[in-house]
Amino acid sequence: MSVDQTQDGQRPAAGRTRIQERNRAAILEAGLAVFSETGFSGATLDRIAREARLSKPNLLYYFPSKEAVHTALLENLLDAWLAPLRALDPAGEPQQEVLAYVRRKLELARDYPRESRLFANEVLRGAPHLSGVLGGELAALVEEKAAVLEGWMEQGRIARMPAKHLVFSIWALTQHYADFETQVRAVLGEGHDPFAEAGEFLDTLFRRLLVAP
Repeated sequence: MSVDQTQDGQRPAAGRTRIQERNRAAILEAGLAVFSETGFSGATLDRIAREARLSKPNLLYYFPSKEAVHTALLENLLDAWLAPLRALDPAGEPQQEVLAYVRRKLELARDYPRESRLFANEVLRGAPHLSGVLGGELAALVEEKAAVLEGWMEQGRIARMPAKHLVFSIWALTQHYADFETQVRAVLGEGHDPFAEAGEFLDTLFRRLLVAP
């Protein structure tokens, strides 16, 4: 997932030169590395500047504080984070739609573990930069998709259960593999692909859970 980068052949954002785009992208990439490793409280502008291979005054030209770097990262993350749930199709086959959502969430954890830890750390801090989104856009999206799930339950197409807690369980069981990746790999040992094994396990787990009586 891009952290506000441009690719070759693309024009930079309005008002920015290509050098400014590269520097901004380098700062956000460095911020992602530092925040996902140390959390917000452990991060410093000095370390982010070192990671970005820029001077601190140069960094401050783009972002006036570490809060600004952190907020920009979270804003860039949100669309990608909500996309898997948005893709749940009310017109699809219920069990397959839920299983596909589980797979998409696990792939997101596999491909973007630092972003997952950034999000988790923000929530653990009380979500000071995301409270509006959590209680607004995210809550509305979960409400919408929970209504879809409840409709399928009413029709007897999947087992009855609290729909929002089903969504919570999918979040917990997929993001765990990113947020606690070090622990997972240490317990499994060498020679194991935790995400491949998790994919098979979670598919079996939710397939059985969803079967209507």
